[in-house]
Amino acid sequence: MTEVGDSVVPVAPAPGGPAGLGRLLAVAVFALVVGLYLGISASGLGSGHSEPPAQDSVDVGFAQDMSVHHSQAVEMSAIALTNATDPAVRTLAYDVITTQQSQWGTMQGWLAMWDRPLQTPGTPMTWMDGTEGGPETMPTMAEHAASPTASGTPGSSMPGMATTSELDTLRRTTGPVFDTRYLQLLLRHHQGGLPMARYAAANASEHVVTTLAQQITDTQEAESTTMQQLLTARGAAPLPMK
Repeated sequence: MTEVGDSVVPVAPAPGGPAGLGRLLAVAVFALVVGLYLGISASGLGSGHSEPPAQDSVDVGFAQDMSVHHSQAVEMSAIALTNATDPAVRTLAYDVITTQQSQWGTMQGWLAMWDRPLQTPGTPMTWMDGTEGGPETMPTMAEHAASPTASGTPGSSMPGMATTSELDTLRRTTGPVFDTRYLQLLLRHHQGGLPMARYAAANASEHVVTTLAQQITDTQEAESTTMQQLLTARGAAPLPMK
């Protein structure tokens, strides 16, 4: 695992044994360092504001909550690099790790530069007025925050997040069954995070935040389409949003 600040981001084996592991570790560490550097550097440029975004702003809330959301996607994808058998699934997992770990570093860099907590100190997603910005059918943010969950992990009340039980089961699963379950969990995860990214792209004040939020939207929409196609080829259905 790689530890930065108060958060821990897992790094997992890559295909190809020790050599593959070394390559993934090098890429993952590089992504974190570059992400943190870009986050701190870009926050200095920002949009010309003399003061950092407020704690209750879209910019800070998005960076805090999407960091947590990304961390779980990286965790699930790290498991996939070990347990998956389909090369297409392993490639998807590798792309998620390298892309989202870099974006995580960028958002953590912003929060450090703005002198804001690295995670939301209270209820997640209160920076959103609603669920506009995405086609998914979801409960309101207030309903989600109030709903019971089987997971005690940070951000577990956010849409699409896997529970502790689901993650434990995923770790114990291998082969084609794993491939299907990983695709289902990650697709639901993407669908849960997309409204946050779309909302931030439309409502954040800092240009660097809106730019990254739009990048996340574009990437995760494309990956969601790929996962839906892979599930259809397996005769499997997506999981309902919770």
